[in-house]
Amino acid sequence: MDISPRVLALATAVPRYVLSQTEVVPAASRLFAGMEFGSERFAGIYANAGIDRRYSCVPLEWYSEPHTFKERNDLYIANALDLAAQATLDVLEKAGLPRDSIGGLVTVSSTGIATPSLDALLMERLGLRRDIRRLPIFGLGCAGGVLGLARAAALARSEPGRLFLCIVVELCGLTFRHADRGKSNLIATALFGDGAAAALVQCGAGHGAVIRNWGEHTWPHSLDIMGWNVADDGLGVRFARDIPELVRRDLRATVDRYLVGVGDSFDTIDYIVCHPGGAKVVDALEDAFELGRGALGHTRAILREFGNMSAPTVLFALERAFAADSKGRFLLTSLGPGFSAGFLTLERS
Repeated sequence: MDISPRVLALATAVPRYVLSQTEVVPAASRLFAGMEFGSERFAGIYANAGIDRRYSCVPLEWYSEPHTFKERNDLYIANALDLAAQATLDVLEKAGLPRDSIGGLVTVSSTGIATPSLDALLMERLGLRRDIRRLPIFGLGCAGGVLGLARAAALARSEPGRLFLCIVVELCGLTFRHADRGKSNLIATALFGDGAAAALVQCGAGHGAVIRNWGEHTWPHSLDIMGWNVADDGLGVRFARDIPELVRRDLRATVDRYLVGVGDSFDTIDYIVCHPGGAKVVDALEDAFELGRGALGHTRAILREFGNMSAPTVLFALERAFAADSKGRFLLTSLGPGFSAGFLTLERS
């Protein structure tokens, strides 16, 4: 039996509320009126975000009122489960497989808390098998799409023939805190959206994109670069301004070390699919990989059409690449709290 894990199908899902950037800007300007750095810089943050629209599990008016941690988390559980269920049913339909074919479930999410975890809730919602291997993952942030897929691949390799479902769902909009007038909270209002992605991974399938290798790197003395500040009214976003510079300075050498470590090289890569972060991060990624501006087309398109959904975003970009019938060797990258980078190489013929 072929012991290479393969991605049999990908599917994505978004909630029903559409937030166009043209609607968000006046609403945010009212919320952040009087901030010390002025209206010109405020407008520039939105104009330079590279985003036209995003999707939200709550309407725009929700953001204009304060909410407790409990209110947010109740919304998180209900909506994350809805999106996970939708993405699961869609990916099974794409693969032509029944629900009872799922033998393992890796669930990645960092924008809320659920115990029983989302995988148990999803099993109950969809009536999945009782013997499913469960792995809920919290805290990977934006790196969770790549690293969650890597964990599913590792599990699939350990049990050839067992089908693993990787669900990645984030509701970043719910982390907006009305009382927080900090710059990170402001920038988040220009970037974040909600979404979910699902991937079916199995060894021995004989078809699908082959996951060749995966890896990660965590920089020392970098814990303050990205994460949550836990407050009474919710999870407050924390990210450093120098992320684009770190990407330009360090990422290519880190990727090269990963590739050499798995017996590969950058010269063999045909496509690079990245978690976008924001427009400045995508610019930095293109510079780091010595690509022309705009070369990361699928990554930029997903950022423009869906915003930064944290962990699922890179899988949205991969789905877009597959839909364009791109074939060859892919490198997936993402960055998240730790401060960490996740890598995964796969091949599609």
